[in-house]
Amino acid sequence: MRRTLQLAAIGTAAGAFSGLFGVGGGTIIVPLLITWLAYGEREATGTSMAAIIVIAALAVAMQATYGNVDVANAALVGVPAVFGAIAGTALQQRIPERAISLLFAAIMVALAAELIIP
Repeated sequence: MRRTLQLAAIGTAAGAFSGLFGVGGGTIIVPLLITWLAYGEREATGTSMAAIIVIAALAVAMQATYGNVDVANAALVGVPAVFGAIAGTALQQRIPERAISLLFAAIMVALAAELIIP
């Protein structure tokens, strides 16, 4: 029961962050699966990607009702992202999990600094 509640809390936080900021999978689900539920980096990433399908579908539908979806530009970002996802997944399988974790942390710190420092 505890694990189910933790997964529900992770999902709720990811959905809220997705709706507010357009993020949720990599920044919420992955770190919480690793720290709260002892998932490995790869398992957390894969689980997050599966959850994102559901989150993104609903978020797009909701944003579209407000007129916030530019379909043409979304396709220009999304189609190449498919190839990036394939390449990134293949690369992730060749990198030690600790290196993935450190790289992810470095990216999050750099992004936080970019948002804080004008």
